[in-house]
Order: sequence, then C-alpha cells, then structure tokens
Amino acid sequence: MTQTNEPTNETCAGNCTACPSATKCDDPRNTAEPKGLPPKAEISVKHVVLVLSGKGGVGKSTVSANLAYALANRGYATGLIDLDIHGPDIPKMLGIEDARLQSYDGKVIEPVRVTGNLAVVSMAFLLPERNTPVIWRGPMKMTVIRQFLEDVNWGDLDYLIVDLPPGTGDEALTIAQLAPNIAGAVIVTTPQDVAILDSSKAVEFVKKLELPVLGIVENMSGFVCPHCKAEIDIFGRGGGKREAENLGVPFLGSIPLDLEMRQAADEGRPFIIRRTGAAESPTWKSFDAIMQSLVDQIGD
Repeated sequence: MTQTNEPTNETCAGNCTACPSATKCDDPRNTAEPKGLPPKAEISVKHVVLVLSGKGGVGKSTVSANLAYALANRGYATGLIDLDIHGPDIPKMLGIEDARLQSYDGKVIEPVRVTGNLAVVSMAFLLPERNTPVIWRGPMKMTVIRQFLEDVNWGDLDYLIVDLPPGTGDEALTIAQLAPNIAGAVIVTTPQDVAILDSSKAVEFVKKLELPVLGIVENMSGFVCPHCKAEIDIFGRGGGKREAENLGVPFLGSIPLDLEMRQAADEGRPFIIRRTGAAESPTWKSFDAIMQSLVDQIGD
C-alpha cells in the first residue's frame, strides 16, 4: 500500500501551525475549529473595533480609514490594521503607498506613523511591487495576523481599527480569537437588496462569535450631484436602516455617494479631515455624525 504524508480526517487535529502538510491540507477543521489557533495576543489596547461587510465594493476600507483618522483627530491613540491581505487598499487611501515596515531586534516591527496619534500596518508595506499578488492559504494568513498583533510596537492604544476583507472567512475568524478587548463590529453595506442580504450574514456571524454589533453603516445612500448638490437614489435608500431594525442592532447612519469622497481616497486624503466647505457638505456631516455615534457606542 502506498504511503502518503497527506493528513486525513482520522489523524488531523486541526493544528495548522505544527503541521508540515498544512499548506496542502483541505481539511475544513484547519480553519473552522478554534483549537488550532494560538492564544489571544497580549497587546495594550483599550478597544478593538472590527469593520467588515458581507460582500466587496461597499466602501468598507473607506469607512475604516476615515474612522481611524477621526478617532486620531479627537486625540485618541489609534492603530489601524489592514487585514485585507489579498487586496490591501488602506495605504493608498492614506497616501502612504511607498512606506515600508521597519523592524529591530530581529522581531519587533515598527508600524507606519501617519500622524502622532495614528499608526498603520498593512500587507502592502511588505510587497516588492504594488501589483504583486499574495497567493496564500489559511495558515500563512493566520501567522501574519498574529504578527501584526503581537510583534508590532503599537504602544498604548485607545483604539485599534481592523479593516477586514469581505465575507466571514479566515481573517475574521482569526482576529476575533486573537485580538483582546474587542469592543464590537461595524457592518458596512449599501442600500440595495443584494448587499443587504450579505450584510445580514455578517451580522449573524458577529453574533455567533458572541461579539457586540456596534451598528450598520449604509454607504452610497444616494448620490450627491457635484453641480446642483441634489441627491439621487442610484442604489436606493434606507435598506441598511430597515435591516438594522429587523436584526435588532443599531443603525449608525448613511453616507451619500459623493464624488469628492472618491477623489479624496484616490489622492490619499481621508475625507474626514476635509476643512474647506466641510460645514456645507452633507456627506461630511453624515460621516462625522457616524464617527461620533461609534465613539459614543463604545463609551457606553
């Protein structure tokens, strides 16, 4: 009988970190069971906030980047982890694409400092080229997530914002079991039914992990015309609020689809730090109100 080194359902213990065949193993217990994960990281952070969505393209990274900047501007020591390992966009949105992570003593990693109160880590800082793909399976991602938590010199943080990839897979499961002091999760959606369907799954995912749902944010809720400033409901309106009511979770607010917000992200300038015309911008007002609602939610 031919011998094989592939793990089988009878012998696999789900411990990927100690298994030499983990990169070739398709046993679902490798990522589905918490027993194979390392213990929670010991980092000095008061509140960890997870930002996730059921599907891509809803503006989750935009919310994460602006939330982190808003907290830092309010005087809070804030960290931002970009855990969208296969598509890290946070550095582009913050204008720090060319930054690289530095380490000392052979292990400790220095995050990229954006302001005196805001530090960031992202897979993008480790790639040789901007278009280099990350072709990893679950065990590799678990390792880098733990490093981003434990090996980074974050200092004492008031908030650690975690920008997760779409869905409810490896990254979300791993950070939920490794991160300390999780204040809860923010779910980002757009108004149309197909996005609401997936966002409801994200809410149920958070509830199954027995974590608080801080609330739902409805992004792209109407379009602000750059000429007349009128709002047009391109993707509909109110779907996020209705879903929040149906699921019994807070509704944090809605954000219009605004050309200036898109430009700000492409130019690496978080929209929340806009100064000129901020008081007249309905999008800026909405965003600032959502940031304040989140701070109040966590404080309560």
